[in-house]
Amino acid sequence: MSNEELHLIATPTHGRVIVRRARAAASRGLLVGFHGYMETAELQMERLGGIPGASTWTLVSVQGLHCFYRGRTQQVVASWMTRQDREAAIADNLEYVASALDAAPHDDETPIVYAGFSQGVAMAFRAAVRGRRAAAGVIGVGGDIPPELLADSSVTFPPVLLARGERDAWLTPDRFDADTAALRSRNVPLASLVFDGAHEWNAAVSAAAGEFLAGL
Repeated sequence: MSNEELHLIATPTHGRVIVRRARAAASRGLLVGFHGYMETAELQMERLGGIPGASTWTLVSVQGLHCFYRGRTQQVVASWMTRQDREAAIADNLEYVASALDAAPHDDETPIVYAGFSQGVAMAFRAAVRGRRAAAGVIGVGGDIPPELLADSSVTFPPVLLARGERDAWLTPDRFDADTAALRSRNVPLASLVFDGAHEWNAAVSAAAGEFLAGL
């Protein structure tokens, strides 16, 4: 993915949002990505761009507002939130995502799919069900669904793809199985994948994401 394809967009906050417009004549919608802890919008954009069929979607990669240096290096990375001031952070993040989408090229009829990795999975689900626009789908890789969303019977989930690596020590089989069972109990259209890998987004995940998007 060349730098010429990517564009930074301005938001009312100081956040970093990268956009790659769909190459196809008829865009299928927005595919909005959220990176994991200690990662960047650029890394999540690489993941989105590696999904089969991604060229038919306008890709939007949103970076967490809380930036810091990675270890003792000059590399700037970000996170979405900590336990401190959690509810305020969730509200701030939702407003930030809404402002990012306002600046992205789309209209009220454009389908929006959210895709998160690790810590970004919670952000993808919150944006999908608490955001201003109804989502067409959610892709969650290596992270679990926020428990407050599962506990809220008024929440309507769109179609979901959940994936974890067989050797993922963070997203355990019990947590993954609990989330998939909870979604199935609510009759949410669900695709699930347990792939050969650890805490990662690999080629198997990209292939499954491509199939999921093609089926929406």
